[in-house]
Amino acid sequence: MKIAVNTRLLIKNKLDGIGWFTFEIFNRIVKNHPEHEFYFLFDRKYDDEFIFAQNVIPVVISPPTRHPVLWYLWFEFRIPKVLKKLNVDIFISPDGFLSLKSKIKSISVIHDINFAHFPKDLPFASNLFYNYFFPRYAKKANRIITVSKYSKQDLVNTYGINPDEVNVLYNAANEIYRPILNKEIISIKNEYTQAKDYFIFIGSLHPRKNVANMLKAFDVFCSKHNKDFKLLIIGNRFFKTKDISETYESMKFKNNVQFLGRLEPNEIRNLLAASTALVLVSKFEGFGIPIVEAMNCDIPSIVSDVSSLPEVVENSALYANPYSVNSIADAMLKMAENEEIRKKLIENTKIVRQKYSWDKSANEFWEIIENLV
Repeated sequence: MKIAVNTRLLIKNKLDGIGWFTFEIFNRIVKNHPEHEFYFLFDRKYDDEFIFAQNVIPVVISPPTRHPVLWYLWFEFRIPKVLKKLNVDIFISPDGFLSLKSKIKSISVIHDINFAHFPKDLPFASNLFYNYFFPRYAKKANRIITVSKYSKQDLVNTYGINPDEVNVLYNAANEIYRPILNKEIISIKNEYTQAKDYFIFIGSLHPRKNVANMLKAFDVFCSKHNKDFKLLIIGNRFFKTKDISETYESMKFKNNVQFLGRLEPNEIRNLLAASTALVLVSKFEGFGIPIVEAMNCDIPSIVSDVSSLPEVVENSALYANPYSVNSIADAMLKMAENEEIRKKLIENTKIVRQKYSWDKSANEFWEIIENLV
C-alpha cells in the first residue's frame, strides 16, 4: 500500500500540538508496518529525524505554506498532481487540510474547530480560509479523526457530519515526561525562580489561551498569598497578543512572571515536573496535550471548565471559569495553600493518565487506514 502523509508541520524545534501528534503517531505507524510505503509530503527542507524508517520516502513540494494564499496553492494545485504522480492509495492530513480537487481517498485529522467559535481571534485572511474551507474538508474526507469526544460532537453539531464517520483518538504525552527527584526539583527552583514555588503555563500566546485573564488572576493570587510565588510562561507569541502585553505591564506583581519563550522538551519536562501546578484556563481546547504531560510528571492542573478540558482531566484538576479572574485566582490559592487537595489530585492523575497512550492511538489509527483502503 502507498500512503501519502501531509507532514508540513514536522519542523525541527518548532513542533506544536499538531506537529507532536504527527510525530508520535507516524513514528509508530511506519515502524510497525514496514511492508507499506509512506510518502511524507514536506513544504520545505526537512530534517532527517523525521524520516523514521526506510519505508519513508520524503517529498518536498514548494512553496512553503506560510499564508492562506499559499495554503490554497499547495493543497489545491500542487498536492493533487503529486498524489496522482505517486499513485497513492490514500492521503492522510494530520492538520485537517485536504485537497478538494483530488479524488484520492482521504483521512482528515481535525483537532478542533476553535475558529468557528472565535473567528476574531485569527488574522482576517486565516479566519476567512478556515471558515470557508474546513466545513468542505470535513465533508470531503472519507474519514475524520479528532482528539476528544467534545471535538467530535462539535464537528457533528457545527458541520452536520455523520457521527459514524468520526473517530476519537486521544493525544498522549512523550515518554520523557515523568516525575523527577526532590533534589532535582530543588536545583531547578534555585536556577529559575530563586528557590520559590511556581505555577507554569505551556502553550502558544494566542487569544483563546486566555493568557491575559491568567495574568490578572495571578496578580490577585499574589496579593492574597502570603509567600512569594512565581509564574513561568513557556511558548512563543502567536498573534493578537496586545492584551497580554497591556495586562502584563499593568500588573502589580509582574516581576513574579517570567516569559521563557520556546524551550526544548527536556527543559520543559524539568520545569513542569518541579512546578506546583500547570495552569491552562483556555477559552477553548480540542484536547490540551500539556495536561497529560503534567499528569505523567505527577503534577496537577488548574483548567477551564469549558470545551474538552473536563473530559481530559476528569477529577485530576481544579476547575475555573475562564471568564472570571476571581475564579482562576481562587483555584490558584486552593492549589498553593491546601496540600491535601493537591496530593489527592496527584493521586487522581495516576489513574486518569492511563487512558492516554500514543501506542494505543497509533494502533487505532492504523485500523482506520486498513478499513478505509
